[in-house]
Amino acid sequence: MPEQQNPHPPHRTFEDLVAEGASVPTEGWDFSWFEGRATEARPSWGYAVSMAERLGRAGAVLDVQTGGGEVLDFALGRAPRRPLLTVATEGWPPNVAKATALLRPRGVAVVAAAEDDPLPFADGAFDLVVSRHPVRPHWDEIARVLRTGGTYFAQHVGPSSVFELVEHFLGPQPDEVRGARRPDRERADAEAAGLDVVDLRAERLRMEFHDIGAVVHFLRKVVWMVPGFTVEEYEPRLRALHERIRAEGPFVAHSTRHLFEARKP
Repeated sequence: MPEQQNPHPPHRTFEDLVAEGASVPTEGWDFSWFEGRATEARPSWGYAVSMAERLGRAGAVLDVQTGGGEVLDFALGRAPRRPLLTVATEGWPPNVAKATALLRPRGVAVVAAAEDDPLPFADGAFDLVVSRHPVRPHWDEIARVLRTGGTYFAQHVGPSSVFELVEHFLGPQPDEVRGARRPDRERADAEAAGLDVVDLRAERLRMEFHDIGAVVHFLRKVVWMVPGFTVEEYEPRLRALHERIRAEGPFVAHSTRHLFEARKP
């Protein structure tokens, strides 16, 4: 989402805003549509720029769950030199097509691979594996495809991310759901797979939704927030949130992110 706060859009009806949010394409990880509609603070570590620095030192790179390829494309454009080999995986067919079109000019092969499947690559094939917001990291597979001395460098979604919004629609969530994606648990899982964690940082970041159309588009795009979300099913909760935003101003939530760097000894 855009980082800087923007003015609230002109007053529009609930029906118009919801219809707009429901009609915008959701492919890829381009969040430019939210300009003026929603904002999200960025982590202090600048993941995409830091990735670019590491790409410049790598020979063979794998980007896991690349989405529409936007982050990898940006990082390759900023890298001081390009790796000899760069490959990306993606599981959602519309994003496979989008990432292929974006990354092919940079010489990147995009491989269709479901997020739960084993990585379709040989043992020790890569000296750098990157990922921005994987659904969940498969540590055994990451360790397997890394060469000795290779690095996994990623930005993960943390626990209870945007749960102010999630719980508006789903109600209070149990502790096991709120505690999923905890950095300490991921550290333990990475170490169990044989990786040495060399950097792990977490931040909680402010988000604002300025109108209900932005909420609808966000929940359609980030499908794991409210699984099975449809406007029809959640119309009463959407309308209640619309009235709240009109009365009180932007709806505030908080995303959680952690930076993860691990090496294969």
